[in-house]
Amino acid sequence: MKPIKIIVEKHPDGYIAYPLGIKGVVVGEGNTYAEALADVKSAIQCHIEVFGEEVLEDESPVLEAFIAEAEVTI
Repeated sequence: MKPIKIIVEKHPDGYIAYPLGIKGVVVGEGNTYAEALADVKSAIQCHIEVFGEEVLEDESPVLEAFIAEAEVTI
């Protein structure tokens, strides 16, 4: 087992989750945080089974993730 950082976003119509440090596109979704997290875990496992462990980066370049807001002039 290898720890994988996962971003979970809350949207008006549910939650979206995606992992960091995996080659390719892997996304999970759900009506709740827990559902989205379970869905993305399942998607990660499937992705590894299909494409092999080569999709896992040896060392994720992401140590931590933060959310910040900035005002942009448009």
